[in-house]
Amino acid sequence: MMWYDGGWGSGGWFVMTVIMVLFWALLIAGVVALVHYFTNAHRGHQPGLPLSSGEPGPGGRRAEDLLSERFARGEIDEDEYKRRVKLLREHQ
Repeated sequence: MMWYDGGWGSGGWFVMTVIMVLFWALLIAGVVALVHYFTNAHRGHQPGLPLSSGEPGPGGRRAEDLLSERFARGEIDEDEYKRRVKLLREHQ
């Protein structure tokens, strides 16, 4: 006779396998997410800080081009755009 001592019966191994696979999948996904966050979090410049117009930005673009794109997307208003362009041109 088999004695299960109130256990999960013959299907317990299946449930434990699923739980183990889910545990390791979550652990691995968490490690990958942390590595991705820490390797990409400090790449590039901080948003909102102007680059000097002589320095190429990401992808070789100039700071004025980035400002133009932000203005076109509506991220900054006209007064902010003009103020930052003026500031960039003063520091050339």
